[in-house]
Amino acid sequence: MPIVVNLDVMMAKRKMSLNELSAKVDVTLANLSILKNNHARAVRFTTLEAICKALDCQPGDILEYVPETE
Repeated sequence: MPIVVNLDVMMAKRKMSLNELSAKVDVTLANLSILKNNHARAVRFTTLEAICKALDCQPGDILEYVPETE
């Protein structure tokens, strides 16, 4: 998939655990885990906004476009 989620990188930079982030953004651990492990097929802007607010970052810090190689 050409969109890569770098949530784990931002969490490490902010020294925040998945449990902590889950509590701050009011998203279940299971759903955050799906997002963190690049298994999500979509993300709501409200969820992205809450994550960015909690991690004090921009959406581009979490989402990255990586073109597929042929």
